[in-house]
Amino acid sequence: MKPFFLNKKYIMSFLLMIYFLNSTDVFSQGYNHTWLLCYHTNLSNPTDTMARMDFDTSNYTLVHYQRKMPFMGTQGNISDENGNFLMSSNGIWIANSIGDTMPNGTGLNPGWLVDDYKSFGLPLTNANIILPMPDDTNKFVLFHQTAGILSLSSPEIFYTIMDKTLDNGKGDVISKNNVALSGTFGHGMAACKHGNGRDWWVVAFSNNADTIYKFLLSPNNVQYAGFQKLNVPVYGGWAGQPVFSPDGEKFAYRNAYFNSISSWYQNLRLFHFDRCDGLFTLDTIIDYTDSILGFGSSFSPNSKYLYVSSAQYIYQYNTDTSNIAASKQTVAVNDTFNSAGWLTTDFMLMYLAANGKIYITSGNSVLHLHEMDYPDSAGVACNVNLHNIVLNCLNFRTVPVHPNYYLGRKIGSVCDTLTSINDLTEHNFKFSISPNPTSGIFKIIYLLPQNQKGVFEVYDVTGKKVFSYHLPQWSTLQNFDLSFLGSGVYSCVITSNNQRVSKKIAIIKE
Repeated sequence: MKPFFLNKKYIMSFLLMIYFLNSTDVFSQGYNHTWLLCYHTNLSNPTDTMARMDFDTSNYTLVHYQRKMPFMGTQGNISDENGNFLMSSNGIWIANSIGDTMPNGTGLNPGWLVDDYKSFGLPLTNANIILPMPDDTNKFVLFHQTAGILSLSSPEIFYTIMDKTLDNGKGDVISKNNVALSGTFGHGMAACKHGNGRDWWVVAFSNNADTIYKFLLSPNNVQYAGFQKLNVPVYGGWAGQPVFSPDGEKFAYRNAYFNSISSWYQNLRLFHFDRCDGLFTLDTIIDYTDSILGFGSSFSPNSKYLYVSSAQYIYQYNTDTSNIAASKQTVAVNDTFNSAGWLTTDFMLMYLAANGKIYITSGNSVLHLHEMDYPDSAGVACNVNLHNIVLNCLNFRTVPVHPNYYLGRKIGSVCDTLTSINDLTEHNFKFSISPNPTSGIFKIIYLLPQNQKGVFEVYDVTGKKVFSYHLPQWSTLQNFDLSFLGSGVYSCVITSNNQRVSKKIAIIKE
């Protein structure tokens, strides 16, 4: 019998099959998966069709459905790390994972404003933030505020704790309306991950927006961490939409006062932020006086560009330049499009979503949203699509407050001290390689945590690194030509946000 020989290529392919047949990837959405839209128009029988947008890293799905909870300006919501919706609040009550009232979820923010807006939800900007409890995957903390009786200032910063495992897995409130601090506060809170990668900074303003109050959320504890005078001009108790940059290094808010019969004096305050000690350092104050008051603010995914809006214009600033004020560009102008009767789709609040785009609501009750396609691009290349998203329900200004839940520790800093998270953890990143085996030309598909860069590295069998490539935020596919490498088995590793995944690849040459 003639001897039967297997060629080298066939043998290597056969021996390596076990590396490529046993992995199953689960697509993960994340904490900031959902945006709830619209309010009830029939208050006596609130069965109107509502809307929500569900996001992945590149797109969204618009869903119209019936929901009990309406939203005006105030919205807090959160999903679990896999994108399963958990809970929401409009400042009046808390809904559970299926949209019903969570046990003990009524009676938030006691006071006159809740009584007046109980059929709509609170109209305040950034008045609700829901954060995961550090080191406890079952508990979540809602930071919230309202308005006082004698003024629009908030007399307390509250926090409420929910446990998602109670009530047969639909969630329950276990501690409500806890006072984090009493005083006289302006409206608008923001949150940023602490430099240790575990805890959270939460900040609120004084009623004249010249002082910032700091709270630290650590495992099972909310602690008042003191205040800081910001050394800025005092005009009034309005801070617009305060935002941290996705990388946690910058912070911005707005201030304004009525300058004349036809003009608002407005300025933008930009700070550097130290995630370790919570210190704000003033970078610049920029005058952008406009005839119409503006509220919206958002950083781009790469933290380079800052967008602010008046009702009429959307402006872009490059915060990485030495002269930030001079970098101002107008990237959108309200075209007075009538969306609902005589109401136009002006510009109000901004929302950086999980797909890397920025969405803009209106200060009128309208049926449309604006969408910015490429926020990381300079000038009009960011491509603002006016009123291109059509709803079948009226929506008024509301956006959720979703901080960067995926921001990791500040590596090498004085607060990078938690050894339990210093070691990289395994995560699949939805990582795939094809073709595999390969001649050296292949593509990878992957899913990085939101706003996080990554590194793709290739190691030979001795552990020597033979290739490295930086993966930008929001990218999900890359093509490589590594045909310069010899035949063999290599380890391909993606590292991002203190997590890693490794897969084998076989390079087979003829």
